[in-house]
Amino acid sequence: MNDEVRTERQVYLSGQMVPESEAKISIFDSAIMLGDCLTESTRTFRHKPFRLEDHITRLYRSLKVCRVNPGLTPDEMTRVTLQVLEANRSLMGEDDDCWIVHNISRGLMKPGPTAAQMSPATVMIFTSPMDLRGWARYYTEGCHAVTSFSRAIPAQSLDARIKNRSRLFYTLADSEARMVDPDAQVVILDIDGNVSENKGGNIFAVIDGELRTPSTENCLAGISRQTVIELAHELRIGVRETRLQMYDLSTADEVFFTSTPYCIMPATRFNGLPVADEKVGPVTKRLLKAWSDQVGVDIVGQAQRQIGLA
Repeated sequence: MNDEVRTERQVYLSGQMVPESEAKISIFDSAIMLGDCLTESTRTFRHKPFRLEDHITRLYRSLKVCRVNPGLTPDEMTRVTLQVLEANRSLMGEDDDCWIVHNISRGLMKPGPTAAQMSPATVMIFTSPMDLRGWARYYTEGCHAVTSFSRAIPAQSLDARIKNRSRLFYTLADSEARMVDPDAQVVILDIDGNVSENKGGNIFAVIDGELRTPSTENCLAGISRQTVIELAHELRIGVRETRLQMYDLSTADEVFFTSTPYCIMPATRFNGLPVADEKVGPVTKRLLKAWSDQVGVDIVGQAQRQIGLA
């Protein structure tokens, strides 16, 4: 193996470990033909995967509901995932972390009337550097949360708990919010006007000292979302899963998003209005500190170091 290959990230592709530059799939794969692909994104802290078991569990629930057989048991999937991480660990700096991404499609498309899986699944697992520069300033400034015109796909059509790679809807909603503010983070509403989710995360509001978030009837059952709920219980902060509307975010004491890469992103404006005093609130700060303490990484500091602020 030459030096070029040794310094290139490795990817698991349907039973083989290959260099990233050689990881290719067919144009006839169902991921390409139909966007028919289930996914998970895990991150590391100090090079160790965070809640990988929970991500694998959610992945296999999505696979079951979508009738996709990955050809690996959950334990085998976990073992291969850790092998991919280990193969790429030497390419991370001491203060660096990475994404661990799973994409699993139904495999090659076969002509005919059936939607059943007719070929082996395409299993893709790769790592990617955790680039936090785009989010770093929001920890102290807060972001601008803006609602999109498009509404969330109703659960009767596609249950939001199925994490999939069909991202066109989310991309359109995100672009609509950025028409209002190029730096906006989107808030997607459901067809009844209730708050649903963000392009890649969940939404929380602090109202009268209580943490409130939409129930999973209309949003992804996020692992980061669950982490915040658990941390809030440990901090004795009340939590309620409920329906939220734009009025609630407009009048909340604090608003924030949760997602795998940045963990917690404060929002200090909503649709052009200040959230409370337009500063990152105390509950958000307590939760960020508790998360940092749990994983042994200064979450805010890690992001700020990437842009030279810490």
